[in-house]
This record gives sequence, C-alpha cells and structure tokens, in this order.
Amino acid sequence: QVHLVESGGGSVQAGGSLTLSCAASGYSFLSMGWFRQAPGKEREAVAAITTGGETFIADSVKGRFTISRNNAKHTVYLQMNSLKPEDTAMYLCAGGWSLATATMLSPGTYNYWGQGAQVAVSS
Repeated sequence: QVHLVESGGGSVQAGGSLTLSCAASGYSFLSMGWFRQAPGKEREAVAAITTGGETFIADSVKGRFTISRNNAKHTVYLQMNSLKPEDTAMYLCAGGWSLATATMLSPGTYNYWGQGAQVAVSS
C-alpha cells in the first residue's frame, strides 16, 4: 500500500515562496506529480517528475515553480516562488507506476493521491 503525505502548505503574501514536500511511504520507484484544485474549479496539473528526474511543468507556473525529488528520502518537493493569489488552492501529491511521459500532467494517470496541503496567497 502506497501512502503519500504532503507537508509545507501555509499562507503567504503575493511574491513570496513556499516549498511543499511529499513523502511516499518507502517507495522511490514512482513517477510523481503535483496537482492543485481551487474551490469550484477542476483539478489542474502543476508539475511532474519521472523516476529518472525528467520534469514537466505546467505553463501556468513555468518559470516560478520547480519540482525535484530525493529518492533516498522517498520525497518529492515543489518549490514555489513568486506566488500569486491565483495560486491559492489545495495542492495534492500523486504517484503512479511507470507512467508514459506524454501522460505525466494528466491527473487520471496516477494511482495514488495524498490528502493535500492548503496554500493561500494573499494580495
């Protein structure tokens, strides 16, 4: 059973930074992704990373957000800089086995999901 636990959410002013972490219960062989969902909106992709470290960043956050992973710690990180009020959402970590790169930013691709970490950006 794979468990994903996010941490690092919080409140920040526009222009600030936050780093989210996602610990995968002992598994480092998963492709990992970050998604977000704001109230009343659909879940959208933020970033994803393969087991080999290839990254995929959504256009909405490109140049501001970075995804990375530490396989020894079974942890994936989302570094968020230059945050905007429109980045406010619940951020969810997801994991999947051997995902095709073309599907890395598709939420339906993933098998496992964390509970989420709330990020609130004020203007």
